[in-house]
Amino acid sequence: MKDCIFCDPKNRNYVIENEYAGMLFDIHPVTKGHSLIISKRHHPTFFDVPKEEMVAMYSLLNEAKKYLDNEFHPDGYNIDVNVNPAGGQAIMHCHIHLIPRYHDGKIVFTKFPDDLSK
Repeated sequence: MKDCIFCDPKNRNYVIENEYAGMLFDIHPVTKGHSLIISKRHHPTFFDVPKEEMVAMYSLLNEAKKYLDNEFHPDGYNIDVNVNPAGGQAIMHCHIHLIPRYHDGKIVFTKFPDDLSK
């Protein structure tokens, strides 16, 4: 999709990937290691992703967890999927947040610029 930040080739420097999904670090992390699992094909929301691609995203989610375990040693995780603007989705391209959590409890929330919601 022409105006989608996740479809732009310059934003596809994946840390790990498979056929249908890629993992990137969030540019507005709420904790150290906050990552996104992104569908490679444009699907506006989680509910628009075909089953085969969702299976690939789930598989990559597990790989990303192992990667983050090795790199950052978190104490836990949050997995978050926002659907549509009313559900908190700022970028209309399916992505899953994998957020490492640490016993120190520090979490920083950032406000997304309005221009990212296109």
